[in-house]
Amino acid sequence: MKKILPVFLVLLFAALLAAGCTASPGGAPKQNMAQAGALTVKVLDVGQGDAILIRTPEQTIFIDTGDLDEHPKLEAALKKENIKTVDKLIITHPHADHLGGASVIFKNCEVKAVYDNGEPATAKFYREYLKTIKAKNIPYKALVDGDVLDFGGGVSFRVLSPTAQMVKDGGKKNGKPNLNINSIVGRLVFGDFSMLFTGDAEKETENGILSRHSAPDLKSLVLKSPHHGSKTSSTAAFIKAVAPEAAAISCGAGNDYGHPHKEILDRYGKFNIKVYRTDEMGTIALTSDGKTYSIKGEK
Repeated sequence: MKKILPVFLVLLFAALLAAGCTASPGGAPKQNMAQAGALTVKVLDVGQGDAILIRTPEQTIFIDTGDLDEHPKLEAALKKENIKTVDKLIITHPHADHLGGASVIFKNCEVKAVYDNGEPATAKFYREYLKTIKAKNIPYKALVDGDVLDFGGGVSFRVLSPTAQMVKDGGKKNGKPNLNINSIVGRLVFGDFSMLFTGDAEKETENGILSRHSAPDLKSLVLKSPHHGSKTSSTAAFIKAVAPEAAAISCGAGNDYGHPHKEILDRYGKFNIKVYRTDEMGTIALTSDGKTYSIKGEK
């Protein structure tokens, strides 16, 4: 017994010491901010449109809501994900394929705050969107370059475009109104992970961002491809500055626009960017623990 007892005490002391290293003063286990699966981003398969679901440990966020004729797909996604509350609804710009499903969100969920770029539109669905916000007394804010939103759980979203002056001037392309120009562009950061969201930003938007921001403000591991992979966006200069490892393209199978355009796919290939497409893979699901990330299709 004299030889066994000291060994037992040594082992007991080691176990207690190890426990002390993994427990907080209150006795609960310490938890790293960046836990596995703490952030999920789903680029939903809603046909030719954008609807992106972001979930952090504390909040549920939607960036865009898909088109008017794709309500069943959005409703199915809400049911599958068991979403009853949306902490933040962000509409990048008032085109139907981005704003068209807002009525579905309002109908099925408690929406705590709404954000858009502040640029008006004349379409009926836009007027109904504004009426609903007012009727439900939902807090609303127009986002501009420099605004930062807290998504909870250590996740932040910094707006890079548009500027207040851009919205005041109204988006124009070749002298004609173009709602895509003033799409909200924002960079999500969670620990070492970053993702750039772009709405339907076009090359004019990208050039403006490059003139106002340095590469460190733009560099992101994942890019939500602007304008469904259209050749009107994703300039070489912009892609070089963002330097993504992967790009997620939201587009409908056999769409009338030919999205994504071959020259953009070729450009992504030139920069060794891995491409994920909703028309081929279904919903694109990304998870990150703040250190690493993984992407897969859910088709």
